[in-house]
Amino acid sequence: MIGLRCRSAQLLVLLTSRHALGSLDASPWSHVNVVLSRPLQTSCPTTAAAGDESEVERARETDATRKQNPSTTQEDTIFSKILRKEVPADIIYEDEMVRPLLNRSTLSFTYHFDVLFETQCMAFHDVSPVAPTHFLVIPRNPIPMLSASTDRDTQLLGHLLVVARNLAEKENLSDGYRIVINNGRDGAQSVYHLHVHVIGGRQLSWPPG
Repeated sequence: MIGLRCRSAQLLVLLTSRHALGSLDASPWSHVNVVLSRPLQTSCPTTAAAGDESEVERARETDATRKQNPSTTQEDTIFSKILRKEVPADIIYEDEMVRPLLNRSTLSFTYHFDVLFETQCMAFHDVSPVAPTHFLVIPRNPIPMLSASTDRDTQLLGHLLVVARNLAEKENLSDGYRIVINNGRDGAQSVYHLHVHVIGGRQLSWPPG
């Protein structure tokens, strides 16, 4: 159906342009037959469906690789390399958290504001956006997927959503946006480092694929 809509749009533009030039001779359908004699496109080049299929395929391949190589560490993911600044990314946010340090001599907690800082998360634009605005929020802690998190990660998981909300406001997504967390093969997760998609800037469809 998508392909037919694309071809119909092409026919409409073609017929309109030739009519404006006054070049439709005996019957407009003679030219339509020429156009339809070409193979119909099954989809538009820019449709989300094609991207969905490729992402699902990548998720299946990644899942198969993980099962074949269970010793693969999280340091192997592209997101871990972005966090280590080994791979460039369009970073839009990176926060810091002061961590308390136990003074063993006095058994008291002190805060080293000038020395000890630990980033909790980072956000950057998706290299393959599916909407005008599409960025990811990822934790520095290499949690492979949402289902692998524990109750100890409650604060971190909440922090990821707060950062996503704040960045959505900065990106002027006042008309709404979608939060997506892919989990596992059937969830189309292709990178096994927990990440939150924030997608907006256009009307999104429902239900998702």
